[in-house]
Amino acid sequence: MNSKNYTGHKWLNLFHSVLIISVMAGLLILLGWLMAGRTGILWALAAGGVLSAGSWMFSPWPALVLHAYKAGRLKPEQIPALYEILGKISHKAGLIRTPDLYYVPSPAINAFSLGNRKRPVIAVTGGLLEALDLRELQAVLAHEISHIRNNDTRIMNMADAVSRLTGFMALGGQILLLINLPLILMEGYRISWWAIAVLILAPTVSAIMQLALSRTREWDADLDAALLTNDPLGLARALARLEYKVPVWWSGFLFPGRKSDLPSILRTHPRTEDRIKRLISLAQDNKKQTRNPGYGYLALPDDLLPDQQRLWRSPGRNRWF
Repeated sequence: MNSKNYTGHKWLNLFHSVLIISVMAGLLILLGWLMAGRTGILWALAAGGVLSAGSWMFSPWPALVLHAYKAGRLKPEQIPALYEILGKISHKAGLIRTPDLYYVPSPAINAFSLGNRKRPVIAVTGGLLEALDLRELQAVLAHEISHIRNNDTRIMNMADAVSRLTGFMALGGQILLLINLPLILMEGYRISWWAIAVLILAPTVSAIMQLALSRTREWDADLDAALLTNDPLGLARALARLEYKVPVWWSGFLFPGRKSDLPSILRTHPRTEDRIKRLISLAQDNKKQTRNPGYGYLALPDDLLPDQQRLWRSPGRNRWF
């Protein structure tokens, strides 16, 4: 992999993350100032700090999410191939504990990470295990391990707390404005339209910033997964296969940001085509890119793919265990 290209992308992602979080914090401070001047700024900083610290320290318990998905823990003897991969990638990523692997009995093609570095959990669906080969699953696991290592769950929880507080303060400011509107009109005070615009638009802008932060963290996880596996094309292959497998009519529900006509600014994930292009650029294989007009994303040619590593045991059962 081109290390210079990788480092450049990493620094750009870091800059984007810091900038987005700064904008969200700035909106919160601005609302505090509009509502109560310097005292409002102090209250906004205090409330934002407490909520951010709380969301960082007390992330949702993985057990609650896993129970909601009816997920069951996979033992190493049930799926030794994936546990071997999981252990090697976790060690390379510097995790002090290998994530527990959970199986979600669902035909949906999905994987997600929960917890933190001390209690890492990765859940995979039956649809994912059926759809991908070993190389592709390795890339997906590396992507989820990257989320855990980078504390992305905690970062997004913090962003969500700040965004919710921004919405609450903006709503409070609007209510105060409406209550005092008759007095303002009778006394002849001049209304600051830019302040009203801030009260109205701040929640929307904060939500858009939260979406942008989510996309940036996905970019970063892609890059780290490519470095951990030293196989950017493996993840590109997995993304391309997922794009084929997920039906168009429900992909927007299961995978926000994919196969959707939504503008990029409203997506939680970057466009699959853009992710594949960046991964291929890391592998310095730009000349082998091909486009499939029927799907509107970058399709990988077969000569870039390894032999299929199928582990079927019996018809009608998942091939991995």
